[in-house]
Amino acid sequence: MTEILLLCLFAFFAGLIDAAVGGGGLIQIPALFNFMPNVAPASLFGTNKVAAVAGTLFAARSYFKRVRIAWTLVLPAAASAFVMAFAGAATVSMVPKSVLKPVVFFLLVAIALYTLWKKDFGKLHQPVAVGSKEKTIAVLIGGAIGFYDGLFGPGTGSFLIFLFIRFFAFDFLNASAAAKFVNIATNAAALAFFVPAGYVLWQVALPMAAANIVGAIAGSWLAMHKGAGFVRVLFLVLVTTLIMKLGYEIFF
Repeated sequence: MTEILLLCLFAFFAGLIDAAVGGGGLIQIPALFNFMPNVAPASLFGTNKVAAVAGTLFAARSYFKRVRIAWTLVLPAAASAFVMAFAGAATVSMVPKSVLKPVVFFLLVAIALYTLWKKDFGKLHQPVAVGSKEKTIAVLIGGAIGFYDGLFGPGTGSFLIFLFIRFFAFDFLNASAAAKFVNIATNAAALAFFVPAGYVLWQVALPMAAANIVGAIAGSWLAMHKGAGFVRVLFLVLVTTLIMKLGYEIFF
């Protein structure tokens, strides 16, 4: 019982961070591995996904009420992400994580430096006109990030936010809102595998899902009331944390 309560506490903070800038898995997954060391990794990942998708759904619902979602870009990206997340999961055993980690590490460093260098990056919301070119880019972004999420995962939300700002001139708040709907697609693809295969500990997943939902509601409220500047700072903190985590795993 104590373990479940502690996991719920971590799930709350994971939902809060994830709702604002993504990256809740940085908190929730290590907590599951720490408190349930004797459980098979597949069951821990499946349990994590149930809690994560619950929080993401409520965060998306909160954003939907307050932020105008660019559906002409988000829906193609989400559909592509769903399909390619399956493909990424199917090839996960073929690509060693030791190869992926350095690539992701340097990409995150580049994202952090670019965001710091361009002081106005993600502060203004001046979305581009949506035509066939922009829809194609959205499909490519969704497909690439979906495949990556199925294959490896860390930093998925950060990559989505960065790409929505870079290619569509969103601000951080609107990019975060758009990313939530794409994340729902990638999480749904993962659950389509984990649930039928029996890789979910429901007695743990459901309380964690409830805690994640409360955290997600709090996180989305903070993001919407504090604005793009606040989300930008959280984004940089999260990316820096990811860089340190991957750097430690690679170099030490």
